[in-house]
Amino acid sequence: MSGNRRPTDDPLIDKIRRAAARSIEAPGTARRPLPKETPRPGANFIVAFRHGESEDNRDRVFSGWRDSPLTELGCEQARALAPQLARLPLNLVITSDLARSKETARLALLPHANLTWEEDRRIKERDYGDLAGQSKRAWMEKDPERTSLWRRGYDVAPPNGESLKMVEQRVWPFLDELVQRIRRKKINVVLSLHGNSMRAVRRYFEHLSLEETLTHESPLGSDYALYVVR
Repeated sequence: MSGNRRPTDDPLIDKIRRAAARSIEAPGTARRPLPKETPRPGANFIVAFRHGESEDNRDRVFSGWRDSPLTELGCEQARALAPQLARLPLNLVITSDLARSKETARLALLPHANLTWEEDRRIKERDYGDLAGQSKRAWMEKDPERTSLWRRGYDVAPPNGESLKMVEQRVWPFLDELVQRIRRKKINVVLSLHGNSMRAVRRYFEHLSLEETLTHESPLGSDYALYVVR
C-alpha cells in the first residue's frame, strides 16, 4: 500500500479501518491463539510475546516511544505468562529499552533463574512521532481514513514517525542476526515485544500476508508464540 495512493482507491482500506477501530474498543484482543511450534529434541527456539497492558493502552493514547508503565491488568497479564513458560528451557531474554517490555519480561519469567538479560532498541515499538501522547479516539473521529492508515497502513508514516515498513527494516536484520546467533550458540531466546515489533516478528516467522499483518491483533501479555529455529 503506497502513501501516494488515495485511501479510497485501496481495496484494503475498509478492513484496515475496521481493524483500527476494533483495536481502540478492545486493545490486545486476539481472534486466535499465537502459534506454538513443537521443538524436536535438541532443537532451539524463540519465544515471543507482547507486553501487558500499559497506561497508554488503557487510555487509548498513541504511545510509541513514550515510556508508559504497565497497569495492574498489564501486570496480571504478564504474570499469566509465567506458568506457561515455566517448563521451557530458556537461556537469553531480550527486551526493548522501554519499561513495559522489561517489566512484562520480569513478571513472565519469575520462575526462571540464571537467565542472561539484554536490551535492543531495534525491537521497540514504532515511533508515532507527532501523534505520541494524543488520543486515538479523537484522531479517528477527526480523520478516520488518514488515522487508520497511520495506525495500520504499511508504508504510511505518521508525521515525524515510523511506518510499519520502517519497523520491519530494523526488526528483520535483528532477527537475521539472532537466528544466526542461536544456531551458533545453541540457545533458546525470549523476546519481550510491542504491538508493531510483534507484527514484524510474526510476519518474519509466520510468512503472513500483508493483509493479515495489517489487520491482525496480538494479545497484550497472557499468550506467547514459539518459533523453532531451523
